Amino acid sequence: MREKDVCEIEYVNKKAVQEVKSRMLDNKVILKISNCFKILGDSTRISILYALSQKELCVCDLSALLGMTHSAISHQLSVLRSSNLVKFRKQGKIVYYSLSDEHVIKLIDMGIKHA
Repeated sequence: MREKDVCEIEYVNKKAVQEVKSRMLDNKVILKISNCFKILGDSTRISILYALSQKELCVCDLSALLGMTHSAISHQLSVLRSSNLVKFRKQGKIVYYSLSDEHVIKLIDMGIKHA
């Protein structure tokens, strides 16, 4: 039995394939995008990013907000920082985190709209 969503014959539209092939992203770019989505695939990191889209917060704030240990929040912030999704600034003895740029907000907004 054949699926309805599968071609019944094998036919390659060489013109269409060549047209799209000429516009394909470089493999390095595809890998970077893939890694970004892997990082965004974690619900804790999404929660942190959403919170930071609302206001600059420190580890203690995020820990209280999300009901997680400082260590767990710090680990997730380290992952987000290494992917350039968040940045930090130090004020006295407190380190405040915020989103790296408006692109992160757009990613979150698109995820919300899609969900």
